[in-house]
Amino acid sequence: MHENSILLFRQYALPCFTAGMKVLEIGPDAFPSTYQKMVSAPGLVWETLDIYDSPALTHPKSDVLHFPVAAGTYDVVLSGQVIEHVAHIWRWMAELARVTKPGGLVITINPVSWPYHEAPIDCWRIYPAGMKALSEDAGLVVEKSFWGSLEAPHVRRHIFPGRSLQDQPKIHKYFSHLLNRLGGRVEKSFDNITVARKPPLPPQP
Repeated sequence: MHENSILLFRQYALPCFTAGMKVLEIGPDAFPSTYQKMVSAPGLVWETLDIYDSPALTHPKSDVLHFPVAAGTYDVVLSGQVIEHVAHIWRWMAELARVTKPGGLVITINPVSWPYHEAPIDCWRIYPAGMKALSEDAGLVVEKSFWGSLEAPHVRRHIFPGRSLQDQPKIHKYFSHLLNRLGGRVEKSFDNITVARKPPLPPQP
């Protein structure tokens, strides 16, 4: 999990979690995941889903577009660095919305600057306008969508596209501080975070 994703999650997503929520994380990086370890709200039920097989996953070997989950199950559906690896993202977003409770949230973090990286495929770089269109098509209402870099605020000029410092070759890391001091261009990560809400059910007459 790279630094900018963590910083975006802390600033924009962390306040969304409250006590007793049921959460589904798609494509966790570990067990518990980096995101899960950041959330301190008590009494959370944190479940996980991925396309590969692992006894640590709640839902292993899931179909990409058809989750083995009943509709309206989760208060929050979270994914970080996943959507760029999904070919049919408009159908995938609809599936995220399907398993979210009415009134619940879909939180998506995705790169906009990373170089090509297969896992097992790499398809998309999406900005806020694109995430708004995908969300609305899935019946979701975007509450916030921000793209940028919160890491390395001291960097004056940056390379685009770029990766987080910890993911760069050693030679890049070695020269980054010198380049920045000399006014050169330094590589860092830019990502997009979107928080979208599934509309609540209308009141019963």
